[in-house]
This record gives sequence, structure tokens and C-alpha cells, in this order.
Amino acid sequence: MSSFSWRVWLALVLLFFPSTVAADESSLLEGWRDVWVFRFLVNMLGYSTIIIPGYLLISYFKRTNYLDTGFGICFPVIKSCVFGSEAKSGLLDDVSVAPRNEGNSGSSVRQVMKLIFCAAGLQASYLTWGVLQERVMTRSYGAQTPEEEGEKFKDSQFLVFMNRILALTVSGLWCIMFKQPSHGAPMYKYSFASFSNILSSWCQYEALKYISFPTQVLAKASKVIPVMLMGKIVSHKSYEYWEYFTAVLISVGVSMFLLSSTPSKHPSTVTTFSGIIILVGYIVFDSFTSNWQDNLFKYKMSSVQMMFGVNLFSCLFTVGSLLEQGAFFDSLSFMTRHSEFAFHAVLLSVCSACGQLFIFFTINQFGAAVFTIIMTLRQAIAILLSCFLYGHAVTLVGGFGVAVVFLALFLRVYARSRMKAGRRPAQSMGQRV
Repeated sequence: MSSFSWRVWLALVLLFFPSTVAADESSLLEGWRDVWVFRFLVNMLGYSTIIIPGYLLISYFKRTNYLDTGFGICFPVIKSCVFGSEAKSGLLDDVSVAPRNEGNSGSSVRQVMKLIFCAAGLQASYLTWGVLQERVMTRSYGAQTPEEEGEKFKDSQFLVFMNRILALTVSGLWCIMFKQPSHGAPMYKYSFASFSNILSSWCQYEALKYISFPTQVLAKASKVIPVMLMGKIVSHKSYEYWEYFTAVLISVGVSMFLLSSTPSKHPSTVTTFSGIIILVGYIVFDSFTSNWQDNLFKYKMSSVQMMFGVNLFSCLFTVGSLLEQGAFFDSLSFMTRHSEFAFHAVLLSVCSACGQLFIFFTINQFGAAVFTIIMTLRQAIAILLSCFLYGHAVTLVGGFGVAVVFLALFLRVYARSRMKAGRRPAQSMGQRV
């Protein structure tokens, strides 16, 4: 962002905080760049320069009935972006390119090998991703001796961009190499999920500056609560009593862990009010993303097509905001100064993209229940790994709270599988009648 824009933001800050007028302007500017609220607002300003013109263009094309009157070389592109090419389907039978393989589709040994492959791929991708995420956001680079402070990387938005550009490339190549369903959704509808997705990812990275990684993992495990709330608001879903019960158990377990956490000398283990607020933002944005994607799947598309559409807009939003702030080239400069950071950032993106492909493959082969069990185990291992590598202390009460959370998560998987098993005999009896 230009120096003029920074001065405009500084003037607004001084308007609301007049006590800071006496401070040096340059030090104020640098200080406010480190405040997460300020960075969040600047990012939102960057996104608005893309969203507002896009909204005006879409409104114009719809208002002028462009679908009937348009022509020329741009017509197919505008039609695909604004109107789509196919009506919404009420069924989800064509969402997947291939039907999910059942357990009896091959030998049991082959199925076991597939399951081990999926579990190992998910664990390796996301455990490495979690360790690197904490390393990048909480540790410095370039220090030659323990006495030197080094230089910390501060721009979470650049890491989001790195993740999204690689995921876009991988999903694009996948769509080219393998047959996909005929795409019918208006492309602009991906922008809603993309916008909330980049905000949730930004919050996820930013939160690690204020709270410990184990706290973040538990907060992510408790997102089933806002997901249920968003499901009622966005999708008008109804839930079973056991879903409410396990949601309460998760809330109790997370509360026990947070209230029993003791501040440590290391800043990454101190749970602050800012960290909690950022985590709440992450959970809210992520809950909206999943529910919007559920609605978007009513169009005929595969999971990889969804991955491509969401990441396409994510790259557009983030690179536009980074270029407007001048942060894009600053981050590239940081990468050239610190080759270790460049390696970590690229490996972080590779793990994220590979992890998404493993998610799709696991769900396709074994269903959502098996996938949920694998990812729940991954969260538990991630907490232990973080405590071992980065020295996070967990009290006895906190450990019991963690156990309550994961017990509730496994109860959810068990209850859901029992409910689905109970429905199958009823459906088969109905078919016989």
C-alpha cells in the first residue's frame, strides 16, 4: 500500500486515539502495522477493491438481461462467470465423478493397504503442515547465535496466497488429467466461499502470534458448534439430540483446557484476548465456508472442481490485496533473505495441497466416518507433537479437557455411523414392499 494510504489510515487512528498524537509518526506507523485489527482492516480494504467492482459488473449484466442480448468473443466467459450453464440440481448423485468404492469391491488386503495409504498420507500432510505453521509464525529466521533475535515473518496473507496458488495449480491439473462432470455453477458463487476461506485461513495463521498451537487445535475441534448454528441459519438444517449433547461436551472440554492453561515465559503459549477473538473469527468464517460449499454442491460438480473454483478467487483476492499494500514484494524479499523460510513456505503449501487431495480420495474410498476418525487422531497427535517440539505445558485438568473433547468427537462418529446403519435396513424393507 502507498505511503499516502498508510497516512490516511494513520489519520483515522489518531482521530479515535488522540492520546497518541504526541508520538513520533513513523514509529506510530510501524507500530500500527503490527496490530492485527489494523492489518485485518487493510486486507479488507484490498478485497473491497475487487469485490465492489465485481458486484457492480454482475448486477449490470443481470439487469440488462445479457444472457439474451449478449454476443461476441466475451459472451461465453461472461455467461460462465455470471449465469452458469446449467440449472441447479436437487440431487447430489452426480457430484462425484465415480461412485464411492465399498469395502467388498476388492480384496480385504487391498482395502487395508488403501486405508493405510490414506491414513499415512493425511497424517504426514497435516502433521507436517501443523509443525511448519507453528514454526513460521512463532519463530524467527536468520539468527546465527541463540543471543540474536533474528527476523520474524509477519504477513499471514502471503502464506494464504502461497497455499492457494499451489492448490489452484494442483486442482487445475487434476481437472485437465481426469474427467470431471459438466460444470454448471456461475463462477462468481465460488467467491463467497473463497472470501470466507481466506479470512478463516488468515485468522488461523494470525492466531498463532497470540495463542499456543494446542489451544488452536482444540478451538478447531470445537467448531462443530458454530457449524451447527450456521447450518440452521444458512442451510436451515435440523440436528439430532446426540449432536447437541456432544457439542456441549466439546464446549466443556475446551473450557477446561483454556481455564487451566498457565502462562509460560514463551510468548507462543500465552493465551491472550486478541488470540481468542481471532480464533472466534476463524471458527465463524470457516463455518460459513463449509455451509456455503454444501449449498454450492447442489450444482453438478466434483470436489476437485470446487477446490479449483474456490482457490481461483482466493488467489485473485489475496494477490490483489498484497500488491496494493506493497506486501507481495516485501514477502518475496524476505524469502530471498532467508532460504529456510522459502523452503518452509513452499513445503507448507505442498502439504496443504496434497492434504486436500488425500481428503477427497479418502472420503471417496471409505466415506466421511473413516475420514473423521483419521483426522481426529491427527488432531490429538498434533497436540502431542507440538508440546514435544515447542515445549507447551499442559496441566492435569487441561489434559482431562483434551480427553473430553476427543471423546465427544469419537462419540459423534459412532452415533452417526449407527444412525446410518439403522437407516439401511429400513430402506431395503421399503424397497421390498
